[in-house]
Amino acid sequence: MTAAETGRRGEQAAAEYLRREGFELLALNWRFGRYELDIIARFGGVLHFVEVKTRHTGSLTPPEAAATPQKFRALQQAAIRYLEQAPWPGDVQFDLACVEIGAEDIARVELIERAMEFHW
Repeated sequence: MTAAETGRRGEQAAAEYLRREGFELLALNWRFGRYELDIIARFGGVLHFVEVKTRHTGSLTPPEAAATPQKFRALQQAAIRYLEQAPWPGDVQFDLACVEIGAEDIARVELIERAMEFHW
């Protein structure tokens, strides 16, 4: 499985997980110019920007290690662009979906809510 395939599989697993948990998915792989957001979802009156990080079970680094300050700055800029196009009157939060893909393509998803604080 290539890195791109692994990433797509992780995003698919995260989207399925969020649906099962009651989130309404608004956009997957939203793009605007150089900006990208993996998943945009709504739950309980809160808009969630969900970054997905995927690794194979047993990798040297866990998925959450890929969520760097630079990545969160890019997410913040992407979220601003999204909100310019689709204003949201309520609360917004940034979450991290950590996906590990194990044997037989079985994915385990852990959602870390409010993985990044954003001060408008």
